[in-house]
Amino acid sequence: MDLLATPPTPDAPLTGEQKAWIAGYLAGLKARPDLTAPAAGEQLLILYGTQSGNAEWVAVQAQRLAANRGLVSRVADMDEVGLADLAQARKILVVVSTYGEGEMPDDAAELWRAVASTDAPSLAGVEVAVCGLGDSSYDGFCQTAINLDTRFAELGAKRVVPRAECDVDFQPTIDVWLPRALDALAGIAPAPEPAPVEKERKPARKPAWGRRNPYPAVIVANSTISGTGSAKEVRHIEISLGDSGIVYEPGDGLSVVPVNDPAVVDLLLARLNATGDEIIADRRGERTLRDALTTHYEISTASKYLVDYVASRSGDAELTHLSATGDREALEAWLWGRDVLDVLNVDESLTITPEELLGELRPLAPRAYSIASSPATHGDTVHITMGAVRYRSFDRDHGGCATSYLADRRAVGDEVGVFITPNRSFRLPDDDVPIIMIGPGTGIAPFRSFLHERAARGATGENWLFFGDQRRAVDFAYEEEIEGFVAGGVLTRLDLAFSRDQDHKDYVQHRMHESGADFFAWLERGARVYVCGDATRMAHDVDEALHEIVARHGGFDEDGAAHYVDELKKDKRYLRDVY
Repeated sequence: MDLLATPPTPDAPLTGEQKAWIAGYLAGLKARPDLTAPAAGEQLLILYGTQSGNAEWVAVQAQRLAANRGLVSRVADMDEVGLADLAQARKILVVVSTYGEGEMPDDAAELWRAVASTDAPSLAGVEVAVCGLGDSSYDGFCQTAINLDTRFAELGAKRVVPRAECDVDFQPTIDVWLPRALDALAGIAPAPEPAPVEKERKPARKPAWGRRNPYPAVIVANSTISGTGSAKEVRHIEISLGDSGIVYEPGDGLSVVPVNDPAVVDLLLARLNATGDEIIADRRGERTLRDALTTHYEISTASKYLVDYVASRSGDAELTHLSATGDREALEAWLWGRDVLDVLNVDESLTITPEELLGELRPLAPRAYSIASSPATHGDTVHITMGAVRYRSFDRDHGGCATSYLADRRAVGDEVGVFITPNRSFRLPDDDVPIIMIGPGTGIAPFRSFLHERAARGATGENWLFFGDQRRAVDFAYEEEIEGFVAGGVLTRLDLAFSRDQDHKDYVQHRMHESGADFFAWLERGARVYVCGDATRMAHDVDEALHEIVARHGGFDEDGAAHYVDELKKDKRYLRDVY
């Protein structure tokens, strides 16, 4: 499941668990204090709100850099603090993501409600720096960070640096903003630019495998698991971690570094009247134009910035209207199915230089997929479940950037750059705790991981899975494995919803309602609920069903049901990995 890219079909001693989590993406760095326990002499509160782990990853970077500046800090999930913590803190650094169309991450919702309320205390005397992570291709880009930053200022907090708004490729912005923010919070004056000094070059030390240094992993399996006649192409891909030392946990994501389709690159080069051998200089150095378009810039989806640029240069009436009105829904409808080349071809007479084009493109960012394997069962391999994106538009075949790369241009034995994206907010509970998993389509991925892990551990907690897709005969991903889990007693309950196997549409939320009494009984016994998949449709419908089940079978009114579900979120018993 691709968590970052939206197909054009419309964030003191350590426990063993903490060590394993950190090792997955900060191997080689020194251990840090516990995430939730205040340190003696705490000077800085670092808060994160995350849906997929990226904001937490940045928060940990911030703690390491803060220690270098003499700041003793505490890193905490936003749902672990309250108004009293904010009022007592003197220095606060916030890293918070926004997903979907301006949606706030689940773990930030309660603190936001408290901060936004009329009961929120004055934050006069508190110094704050806010960083947002988001995706500018969506409406409400970094809206959560904007809301928090604005509200902190209204409550009297002092903004020590301008808010950062990071796009999908967030690391370059973080590398600049984070040191400045921490310097300001530590009271360190900005250092003057050093004069260039000639010095002997030494071999650079490679950093640990991660976003800056992806591991060149070998693909050991790449097969289609959807059946003949399916409307979808779902693939199961296994990747060897070899001797990398990379570790992961169920619930984490695997980020894949994609490469653009060379056929589309050739078409773009022809459109630019370029050979591809031209040398291009940007903030990351010099490279050929072909290399830039192949491995550094996003060309499978077009940004609104490119639309604005082409509108201003071409004079196309429709584009000019879209650009001038700022109608986001109309722009998204127009962009539906169009890539960069399609936008340029709106005006075939328009000439544009390579430098002008690259100035309007977004960096090519890694795609994160929910991990579908368990380290306890699958050893030094990591598995993903991927839906290949293919469609025909404007007389040309198109494909998802990462999905077509993996499906068509990476075979068994080929290498692909990967790194782990930890997601501490989507972890299994203790072995005796019951869990309810809701994951239609490729949303099954993390739950395959959960079931293999619980089987390997001999966990005693009950497991209930809701799965659905279009047709059982061709779309039941991992059917044999799931039926094996049922037969072996690992999967206590299995509810299926195949939407096209009958006259009426059946979805997972319908199965939830049919078993509503049992669903609520599991909640009352302490079950955790996990949801994985599409944020805008499925996750919304599932959330609505959950509220209705709680109201009906718990005897609550609408407000009471909302409070019950909010408590589930607060207690980390309602967890979502949605995109």
